[in-house]
Amino acid sequence: MQLNQSIQLVKGIGSETEKILSSLGVFTVQDLVEYYPYRYEMNELSDLEQVSHGDTVTLEGEIQSVPSIRYYGGKKSKLTVRLLIGRILISVVLFNRAFLQKSLQIGKIVTITGKWDQHRMTVTANKIELSPFSNQHAIEGIYSLKEGVYQRQFRRFVQHAFELCADEIPEILPDYLEANYKLYSKKEALRAIHLPKDQLDLKQARRRIVYEELLLFQLKMQAFRKFEREKGKGSAKIYQEDKLAELIHTLPFQLTDAQQTVLKEIIFDLQSPYQMNRLLQGDVGSGKTVIAALALYITVLSGNQGALMVPTEILAEQHAESLHDLLASFDVSLALLTSSVKGKKREALLNGLQSGHIDIVIGTHSLIQDDVHFKSLGLVITDEQHRFGVNQRRVLKEKGLHSDVLFMTATPIPRTLAITAFGDMDVSTINEMPAGRKQIETYWIKSNSLERVTDFLYKEISQQRQAYVICPLIEESDKLDVQNALDVHSQLVEIFPNYSIGLLHGRLSNEEKEMIMRDFSENKIQILVSTTVVEVGVNVPNATVMIINDAERFGLAQLHQLRGRVGRGTEQSYCILIADPKSEDGKERMRVMTETNDGFLLSEKDLEIRGPGDFFGYKQSGIPEFKLADLVHDYRALEVARKDAQAFIFSEEFWVKPEFSQLRKCLAKESFIQGQKLD
Repeated sequence: MQLNQSIQLVKGIGSETEKILSSLGVFTVQDLVEYYPYRYEMNELSDLEQVSHGDTVTLEGEIQSVPSIRYYGGKKSKLTVRLLIGRILISVVLFNRAFLQKSLQIGKIVTITGKWDQHRMTVTANKIELSPFSNQHAIEGIYSLKEGVYQRQFRRFVQHAFELCADEIPEILPDYLEANYKLYSKKEALRAIHLPKDQLDLKQARRRIVYEELLLFQLKMQAFRKFEREKGKGSAKIYQEDKLAELIHTLPFQLTDAQQTVLKEIIFDLQSPYQMNRLLQGDVGSGKTVIAALALYITVLSGNQGALMVPTEILAEQHAESLHDLLASFDVSLALLTSSVKGKKREALLNGLQSGHIDIVIGTHSLIQDDVHFKSLGLVITDEQHRFGVNQRRVLKEKGLHSDVLFMTATPIPRTLAITAFGDMDVSTINEMPAGRKQIETYWIKSNSLERVTDFLYKEISQQRQAYVICPLIEESDKLDVQNALDVHSQLVEIFPNYSIGLLHGRLSNEEKEMIMRDFSENKIQILVSTTVVEVGVNVPNATVMIINDAERFGLAQLHQLRGRVGRGTEQSYCILIADPKSEDGKERMRVMTETNDGFLLSEKDLEIRGPGDFFGYKQSGIPEFKLADLVHDYRALEVARKDAQAFIFSEEFWVKPEFSQLRKCLAKESFIQGQKLD
């Protein structure tokens, strides 16, 4: 089979070229035909009377002179020849192409592409075809290559590789799917992606390849979900629904429509015999905590225990307080487990968990220590789940037998990324804010207006309110001209001598950070100068001002998270972005931040500006590398692929019918089908 043969099978590829192509990940003939252009150039004949000085032009003309060659700098050469374009005589200059001298005979029609110098009536050509212009390659693919391999040369390799293996290209999709979606065959698509006849041909080729890429990825995700589901038998939570209704009735507010929808999705999971594996995402202040409380209460009503794990001690204390207030009138035993709980108090708490006398425990990573045992852990909730490692989350989950799992995040994730990065989970979204909540007013100012900001800050804190001041760096840098926390803290101590100014950054120990945040939450500190360690922090309703220095250095999602630290009380809150962005992207981020408080809209915009790879950061992108698909622009194809993959994987026909055999072969290559776990 030619497809799996070495690329040395392709005419013109020797051992040196093979080395270069191998460094691009091209090892086989199949790799070569599936190495797609990253952009395309339109080749159309230029009209010399319409072009401007400096334009790139493509011209067809007749050679009018014998080429002259001048050598310089050793082996370098400059070839000049006269060309008649219609009735206009021009000069064409070709560098280091002396070997063309004999081919460029008077009267020959050639096609050149290069830079037009209107003053000298000269084209400095980078490409020459020894034939008249042909529409056959009106659109040419441009490939990402390394030194030693040229575009035209690579196109020849691809063309030859395609001729070698065209009849072997497997048709992965079932015929009916191609017919329903009016898709090119795989063979047609590969031909057109490299050598499109026109724009429509290219569009159809791309449409076919993108859909197949996304379908194969979603098949893996859905198969993983199916096998995990079958392997992870859960325990259906049977409870008295009127008792849950009673708790909902006592809430001091009405659940929003989005909260009600999400609650129904979670209840469906809890009542099913399969383990829940759900991500609950919602903007800061959208009401995720109350949903968590209701899910935990259902778990207790069913005779099981619940655990809520959060990243910091002070956050655990605040959650414990919130849950205690919500469940105070109901027969529920709550406990708080953090590293501060020691000695006999800790021993009593651990005994309570093991005996089942404690129904719900809220804690930090202390919950996953070896000596923590539960009688019947039925539900595990991880808040700000991205702050915990995969193993930490797994250890807590495995402390129960078939525990349901709910992950929560206040980082709004665009739908396309949620489907891909969390494709093995169900995703619930609270995309609606509670009624009556005041919008945070956001302003963008230049750094030359700092005095206005200081005056405004004084006005707010003199009314017994508090403020955050964010800086991108801890200390001064000789590489970056940006505000740093140490200097800003010193300046504010001088400007506001009668107020307490705190300083928070990543070099402090966890205990020091906790102490500073506690002092801030108790209003012992009025202005907190911080790096972004405060991004996922605590609930300080009295904080009404968020000032972000050098705001252009942050992504939209991070700016929105920082803004979400204020606006938690009854007073009007403000976010002030101090920025002098030089790039258009930076200006766009500032503009969008001042126009909307909708985290999901911002996350979509952030994805457009930064792209999928940067959205989550390098540590945990979870985003697959697609050869052609683009999660920003191909979201409709992703939705369709996901729906189709779900239907296939959860149907009996997919696993037995011959028409799905190629798709099954693709899945068989994936390790999780042999029982290894993806995470």
